[in-house]
Amino acid sequence: MFPALKRGLWVILAGLVILPVIAYGQTTQITTEYLMTVYAPLDPPQQIDNTLFIYNVREGGWAKGPKISGTLLAPAADWLRVMPGGSLRLDVRGTLKTDDGALIYLAYNGIISHSKESWDRMMKGEVLTSKDHYFITAPTMQTSAEKYAWLNHVQCIGKIVEVKGGEDSFVKYDIYIVR
Repeated sequence: MFPALKRGLWVILAGLVILPVIAYGQTTQITTEYLMTVYAPLDPPQQIDNTLFIYNVREGGWAKGPKISGTLLAPAADWLRVMPGGSLRLDVRGTLKTDDGALIYLAYNGIISHSKESWDRMMKGEVLTSKDHYFITAPTMQTSAEKYAWLNHVQCIGKIVEVKGGEDSFVKYDIYIVR
């Protein structure tokens, strides 16, 4: 084989191996910035059927963070749907009244996934953390308050801190801005 042709074949083969890695490799990075921790005490669920539970948020809910703090207002609720594979899908809506009087609408979907053990523990009223199960949310916010208008333009992500089922149930999670 001619040396130039042999070298050309190697270049082509190397390109076939390397180019897909370059073309499909990571091209950006996601970072987060802590926004706030949200705590919501929950009423016992309204069980519509075996796949849909609605949790009303009781008085006493709050949000605290370096740029935003306030209380959760009624009405607020978590719609929890049991999916065929056993994971849970969240649909949550509520209003946050900041300490300086602004109203911020908070809405998010999310996924909760339990092992049988973690589900049984929660049903017994034990407090679970992020080490016990998968619980991730994707909050967005809406407000007309000029001070907080930047919230209208960001996607957030939330992760469970603690959750308790049964008597005196609650959910507490951290929310981060995705950058």
